[in-house]
Amino acid sequence: MATTVVLAEDSYLMREALISLLGTLDDIELVAVCETYDQLIETVDEFRPAVVITDIRMPPTQTDEGIRAANHIREHYPDSGVVVLSQYVEPEYALRLFREGSAGRAYLLKDHVGDIDVLSAAMAEVARGGSIVDPHVVEVLVAARVREKESLLQRLSPRELEVLAEMAKGLNNAGIADALFISPRAVEKHISAIFTKLDLSFEEATHRRVRAVLLYLAETGA
Repeated sequence: MATTVVLAEDSYLMREALISLLGTLDDIELVAVCETYDQLIETVDEFRPAVVITDIRMPPTQTDEGIRAANHIREHYPDSGVVVLSQYVEPEYALRLFREGSAGRAYLLKDHVGDIDVLSAAMAEVARGGSIVDPHVVEVLVAARVREKESLLQRLSPRELEVLAEMAKGLNNAGIADALFISPRAVEKHISAIFTKLDLSFEEATHRRVRAVLLYLAETGA
């Protein structure tokens, strides 16, 4: 019997590439394709697939929709496996994916899913309750755990780190908004959160933005 699969990916090119790859597998039945978090949840509720392949970032927020979907599926459909795809290694998201257990979960980099054998093996493993982690993700996770006790930056979310990295390039709020494709208001909220999480209280004699950037440069070696 074919393994039923739901695919969630908002990038047209990546979505079409994955559909094409899945079409080469005789034992896979792609029952639905989604582009947003809400669509994915509704589709899983309808089809209850054996495997869900989901991008880590999708509309509406383009942050952690894939992780939240995986958690929803674990709670409501524990027999469904989830393969999370990410463009980059994001240690916080990977740790959140496996926080409640690794059974039926896989975390792969998109650079590697072009190899149909890798994707096929991941789907087969999560469908039977196993787990797969991209080797490069493992390396980064180990390094992140080593740095965790020392770095204040680990308090920040992946998006806040991206905002701080753009700040370190000298961009103003408008420039950061353009670079990250988010609103200026969202940039302001992220910067406020950065100041709070890094314990950068307001002081007349110093500039919190500069202090945040100096901390980022010191801890990343940038």
